[in-house]
Amino acid sequence: MLGSIRKFSGTIAAKILLGIIIIPFVFWGMGGTIRGGNKNIVVIIDKEKYSIQQFSEFIKRSAVEKVKAEHVEKYLATFIGEKMIEKEIENYGIELSDSSLKKIIMLQKEFKRDNKFSRTEYEKFLIKNNLSAVNFEKLLAKEEKRKQLLDFIGGGISPPNFLVNSAYNKINQTRHIELINLNDAFENQLNFSENEIQKYFEDNKERYSKIYKSFKFLELSPKKLIDSDEYTDLFFKKIDEIDDLIIGGDNIDFIVTKFNLGDIDNFAIDALGNNLNLESKKISLNLVNEIFKLNETQPTVLIELENKYFIVEFVKTENIQKKASDTSVRKEILSDLGRETKSKLTAEIIDKINKKNFNKLDFDKLSKDKNINIKKIVLKNQNDDKVLKKGIISQIYSFAEKRIIIVNDLGLSENYLIFIDKVENATIKNNSDEYEKYLRLARMKMVNDLFNTYDNYLNSKYKIDINYQSLDIVKSYFN
Repeated sequence: MLGSIRKFSGTIAAKILLGIIIIPFVFWGMGGTIRGGNKNIVVIIDKEKYSIQQFSEFIKRSAVEKVKAEHVEKYLATFIGEKMIEKEIENYGIELSDSSLKKIIMLQKEFKRDNKFSRTEYEKFLIKNNLSAVNFEKLLAKEEKRKQLLDFIGGGISPPNFLVNSAYNKINQTRHIELINLNDAFENQLNFSENEIQKYFEDNKERYSKIYKSFKFLELSPKKLIDSDEYTDLFFKKIDEIDDLIIGGDNIDFIVTKFNLGDIDNFAIDALGNNLNLESKKISLNLVNEIFKLNETQPTVLIELENKYFIVEFVKTENIQKKASDTSVRKEILSDLGRETKSKLTAEIIDKINKKNFNKLDFDKLSKDKNINIKKIVLKNQNDDKVLKKGIISQIYSFAEKRIIIVNDLGLSENYLIFIDKVENATIKNNSDEYEKYLRLARMKMVNDLFNTYDNYLNSKYKIDINYQSLDIVKSYFN
């Protein structure tokens, strides 16, 4: 029941699968030797050979959406990382007893009813996600061993006082800055003629088209399915029956008729959930994100999200070209033109700063030439966002005293030229109420640095030979 796997993104099983995919990738960088040889072998790690079949099965097991050929090397990195971690777990003799595994399972909130472990909830979870108890417990045991390895590597670290003070100072030092709003400085260069607007549209038409996907859609509530307000065992039995019908190839119309579910909603929406026919939104953005993953390869699915169930059936995809005369398109063009102009103008100043051709005298001269006041601001700490956004403040705190820098937000809607006039360092005492907080921050940094060192250690410890001929064969499966 592969369709069911889509339904547990927030559950313990999803966390296990994410752990399998993500954790090894933290430790491994693509550094193997390019080799030919046996076409059935895709990689050799310390003389242990791994076949195309093993790697392909790993991809199928790990993938949560359609895999393309260009994704295969990333999966290979994850595969190699997983095998290296397994070797490390074996090397350090990390074990998990059956009794310990049982305790871990019984503590999971997904398997509790009235705050107590429920065998019924556990069995329901396994059935819903098409997992046998044996396979699920193997996954959980593997993930727990990974966690123990990470704890083994980074556990027991206690940072010295000066590192705690360094973590505290980084966030709590006071900074005196001078600020010029570059949007005011660029104002005269952000007025665009009709010809410039039309030319920009013609040169970038593809930016102003939008993908809409059409769907049939039905929410499965207990009231609609079993004429009850309660999520009973009968409701879940019906849900499983519908899921089996979908996997068997039946469409939404057949299911609606079979269970007498009433009218189906039809939507044509973009990736933000906006309807093509300009109706108000009726679908949450989280559900839109799930819906937008669908295509003709799996047109009808059952989605569980936020404790609700939905049948969704993909109909078609449309790429609709908008016109420059549309109010929303014109607004978007002006925004894009403004952003590109600001980017160009700020890049010119940054280039001068980097070449040391822009100093405090130039800073003051720009203020005078553009008739813009210099604002003097005192930032008490990185969380002092009374005047500036936290993202911009974070950039300011990344540079030293007496530096001139340009800071902006992601969309370049706010752009500032900053002179860092003075930095007042801060210290924290051991008996402070906040000391424990900064002790944890300092420890986290030390652990991250240790993991980076461990990453380098693994790369030097294990010899990795990649057979790129075999890798190309795997890629061809996903073309």
